[in-house]
Amino acid sequence: DKALAFRGAPAVTIPPGEVVYSDPLDYNLPALTNLAITIYFGDISASTINGHPGSRTTSFIQSSNVVAAASLPAAAKTQHWYIITGVDVLADSSSRTVVALGDSITDGRGSTTDGNDRWPDDLARRLNTNAPTAMVAVDNMGIGGNGIYGGLGPSANARFDRDVIGQRGVRWVIVFEGVNDIGGGTGAASLISAYQQYAAKAHAHNLLVYGATITPFGGNTYYTPAHETTRQTVNTWIRTNNLYDAVIDFDAVVRDPSNPVS
Repeated sequence: DKALAFRGAPAVTIPPGEVVYSDPLDYNLPALTNLAITIYFGDISASTINGHPGSRTTSFIQSSNVVAAASLPAAAKTQHWYIITGVDVLADSSSRTVVALGDSITDGRGSTTDGNDRWPDDLARRLNTNAPTAMVAVDNMGIGGNGIYGGLGPSANARFDRDVIGQRGVRWVIVFEGVNDIGGGTGAASLISAYQQYAAKAHAHNLLVYGATITPFGGNTYYTPAHETTRQTVNTWIRTNNLYDAVIDFDAVVRDPSNPVS
């Protein structure tokens, strides 16, 4: 255990809607380490708090100050994250970050609770075991139900600057958004316009941007012939445009060869 401090003090008040950073902490974090952060709240005046409902990771909640307890056997359990928005790590100057901007597929829907087997987790492990990419970190910026123009949480348009451009050490971004927009009736032209804006913003900040094709949704309530046409139009653009620095063809990897819409 290591105790955090805030400008040398052991506690801090977080103003509504604000972000507070702790003081730097001398703490060795090997690659792929699981990190637990424990918080004790004193007086709470807020009626709402920030959270991540699709964390696929267990949080433990217990009354009284048990920050230093070795275990929390009486704690209530919930599969959400609260309060903490990130951990900045002081790394070697050669270290860089790839941001995965996405929806529930990136967030981890269908993965194992506490298993850390979302696709960005698998990517992080593969990068770590490959010597040329061992110093590349992966920031999972997936939000379940998210969309480019709406959906759950702030839209991709609203959060691109914060969740991509504003990340520490970012060098690459994977754009894997759009399926929820198609399910809601957004057309191909609107999605392509957003992708063009993302590529332009990324390149303006010297980032490489990778486009990810939208995976099939046959059998889902999203599926209609018109929505499938939109998906195919978008995927064709992603594969053939000259704006992306590379393409990750998730559609080609996961589709059923005998039934490409599934």
